[in-house]
Amino acid sequence: MTEAETETVYDIAIVGGGPAGLSAALNLIRARRSVLLIDSNRPRNSATLMSHGFLTRDGISPLELRKLGRDEFLAYEGAEHRMTMVQSITRGDDGFVLECELRRKTSRAVAKVVLVATGLQETLPDIEGLRAFYGTAFHSCIECDGYDKRDQALAVIGEEPDLAERALLLSQWSADLRVCTNGADSLTLLDEQALDARGFTVDRRVIAEIQGGREGVTGIRFEDGDVVAIEGGFVRPAWASELGYLAPLDPAFDTDGLLVADGHGRTSVDMLYVAGESTAPGPQQLIVAAGAGARTAATINRDLVGGLHELADAVQ
Repeated sequence: MTEAETETVYDIAIVGGGPAGLSAALNLIRARRSVLLIDSNRPRNSATLMSHGFLTRDGISPLELRKLGRDEFLAYEGAEHRMTMVQSITRGDDGFVLECELRRKTSRAVAKVVLVATGLQETLPDIEGLRAFYGTAFHSCIECDGYDKRDQALAVIGEEPDLAERALLLSQWSADLRVCTNGADSLTLLDEQALDARGFTVDRRVIAEIQGGREGVTGIRFEDGDVVAIEGGFVRPAWASELGYLAPLDPAFDTDGLLVADGHGRTSVDMLYVAGESTAPGPQQLIVAAGAGARTAATINRDLVGGLHELADAVQ
């Protein structure tokens, strides 16, 4: 950059191109803000073939939904999209400085406001065959995919304390449930009693393999050699935030590693906002994340405009 050149300072940089980030981007560009959308195109739900519950888009591929959102956003003047990953965000003279890198290509951007919408990273239980059927026969979002597994023989697999809660929720769609802890201590005695009262089978054995082929899932093989027939199921992944790039700003996090924010997406750092799964309660339906993005976008726009008190102070 020469002395005569000046670096573009965007009104808002949005980190993350999922439903929350795209919804915020669309609303902010329509508010006549200059918006930079930064996205590595590595969504958590990339293995899912169809997403459900999104009004007018029920059954659409999540990747297609993202593409449509990007195209709508980029149709507006002042919209910019970069496929890269943010490595760090620091304070600069003109706002936030975002250092980015993807496949050894580096770049930087400056923005007055940053909206975090990077979502979560998920790790499945270490069970042979599970990854192969994830997104087709096995899913993680019961609200999204429970209907399509209605009245089937299902397994609910989880090593986290909320396993019983998820199994009880799934009872709305199927009465033939096997609740599997995979050897973990994820069910209390009260949990087991509640599940037993619904007629569900609780299985604490370690799972050796999810069996099946082109026809789909056929069963679960346990370490003791026993095989139980199933048609599909739901799994509770372990979720972790990918927010290390915010370390220089030192925002407040909760005990789950998610950003602490008020009801409008404002974090503990001035002009740093969050929407979607990067804040509590964490994983959520696509349409819920999109709504959070729109809500936070409205807050950002109002904060940039300023209230009557701020305008009066500026005049004085």
